[in-house]
This record gives sequence, structure tokens and C-alpha cells, in this order.
Amino acid sequence: MLGGAERMALERIAAEQSYTKAQTIFREGDAGNGVYVVKQGCVEICSTAVDSEHRVFAEVPPGEMFGEMAVLEVKPRSATARAREDCVVYFIPRDELLLQIERSPLLALELLRAISRRLRDLNQRYIQDVLQAERLAVVGRFARSIIHDIKNPLNIISLSAELSCLDTSTPQTRQRSSTTIRKQVERINDLVGDILDFTQGASKDLILGIVDYDAFLQKLVDDLQPELEMRNARLEVGPVPTVRPRFDPRRLRRVFNNLLHNATDAMPGGGVIRVRVANQENAVLTEIEDSGPGIAPEIAGKLFEAFATFGKAHGTGLGLSICKKIIEDHGGRIWTRSEPGHGAIFCFTLPL
Repeated sequence: MLGGAERMALERIAAEQSYTKAQTIFREGDAGNGVYVVKQGCVEICSTAVDSEHRVFAEVPPGEMFGEMAVLEVKPRSATARAREDCVVYFIPRDELLLQIERSPLLALELLRAISRRLRDLNQRYIQDVLQAERLAVVGRFARSIIHDIKNPLNIISLSAELSCLDTSTPQTRQRSSTTIRKQVERINDLVGDILDFTQGASKDLILGIVDYDAFLQKLVDDLQPELEMRNARLEVGPVPTVRPRFDPRRLRRVFNNLLHNATDAMPGGGVIRVRVANQENAVLTEIEDSGPGIAPEIAGKLFEAFATFGKAHGTGLGLSICKKIIEDHGGRIWTRSEPGHGAIFCFTLPL
């Protein structure tokens, strides 16, 4: 608090000014010709946003100072001040204020405290705005990811429904269409469930069983081949050794769905996807290679980060994060590797 002498000195050089609601006290870019102290009412400090609207980032109540930064820095005003309601302020001219500061260390200290409080308030408001913007960005990314992943099964459902409704459709065709629609609905349910599981940050209980890996892959190929053919992609599976790892077929199917769909995205003009399986000492290794352009070395280490996406018109990279989580929940690991003249190669292991 200012002493009696400092307060009296300021009162002698201060001029009382009145402003009506929404009236501008000074504008952004004006010369910093003095500081203000609110006597009655409230003043808002705002700046012009990108959309040309005023954005309020501070409110000054009675007894508080504003406009001091331009005076101390000898620069134009960096923001606009206007009356939030009918108000009365004290205006202290710049030259007289600086003279009083030179004479009174107590006045300089009080001014420094006022500036410190203002900066703390602005910093806290900025942090809140940044956090809110990040929350909205996360929501948008999740929405885009869900839409991208759901569009494929929805397109298949739509085509199967149209095919089954044709006058020329046979009972066998209608039965196949019905089976396809049911499988795609199950795929959507699994997709949404995995995304919810990922956002909650908890591992869903795995339903592990000893599964014939060759039979699992054969059924997977039969189910996915029609969809891949629609995108001019051919799926080739090499010889599968006789192995029976323990895994959750539904969750592992999600891994294959993501990796194969990413492969087709990397080959917009069509191509070949090769699946190779090898029996290691304590695990079974699976490699999925596409005939696309491959993975740039500078992004290879970031592919499994949540929301990381590189060069894709849709999606956010969330699918690979889900793959990583599922494989690690099984006790395995997933990575990428590169070879000259080859496309992207994704590898993962499942313990035996």
C-alpha cells in the first residue's frame, strides 16, 4: 500500500475522467501517454482477434491500475481498454508518473507488484485457454478418426444391402450379403469398443485361448479379401508354420484390420500386401508388407504415437496406437523396419 505522501503526490497529478458503458478509453496502437487507476466501475482490456472481434483477456476492478506497460516500455498500446460499465478512472500523465517513480522507491515497488499481479493473471488465463483449445482439438481428432475407420464397413454394408435387394439376386447372394453385413456391424462394434477402451486408458480383459494361427489367418483372409479387392489390393499369405499361440482372436483381428487398411491407404492405385509368418524360439513373428512407397526414416519412430499421422488425408494415427496397445497387452511387441526397394513393413510378435 502507498504511504500518505505518495498517495497525495499522485492525487495532485491525476485527472478524473468518466466513461459510459462500452466507451473506449484507449485503443491498441495508441501512444502510451499515461496510466489509469479505476475509481468506480470496471474496465476490460481486450485485443482484436483473427475474426476481427474483440477478445477480452483481463478485467480491471476499482483500485487497480491499467495501461502501465506502454508507459514503462515507451511503446504503443498493445491492447484496447474500454468501459465494461459506466465508470470513473484517474488518469496520471506519463512524464509526471516517471518523475514520481524516480523520487519514491515505495511507488516503484507498488507499481512492480501491480505489474506482477497482472502478468500472473494473464498467464493463468492463457494456460486455461490453451488447455481448452487442446481439449477441443482432441475431440476433433477422435471424431475424424472414428469417421475414417467407420466409413469402410459402412460402404461395404451399403453395397451388400443394394446387392441383396436386386431383383436378380439369388438366395445364395442374399445369404452372403446378410453374412457380410453382420460381420461389418460386429467390426463397427469392435472398433468403437476399442476406441473407448483406448481413451479410458485401461486394458480391456483379454479372452485368451490357444488358437491355430494358420486357421485364424485363413478365415481372416476370406473375410477381408472382398473388401481389399474393392480397393485394387491383393493379399498374399506365405506358408504358415504349425503354431498355436495364446491370443484373443477378436482383439488380434483389430490389429490386422488396422495394418491392412493402412497398407491399402499407402497404395491408392492398388498393389500387393504380403503376410509372412515365422516361428521363433519363444514367439511367432508376423510381418505385413505393402508395395507402397515405404516409411520415411524421420517418422518411423513416431508412427505408434497417439494422433501421429503423416501424409494421410484422413485419420490421425490412432489405429496404430491401438495396435501397439493390443499387442503389448498380449505380451508381444510391434515395430517397423525398412528395406531398400520395399514398401512399409510392420512386424509384431506373439509369445508362444
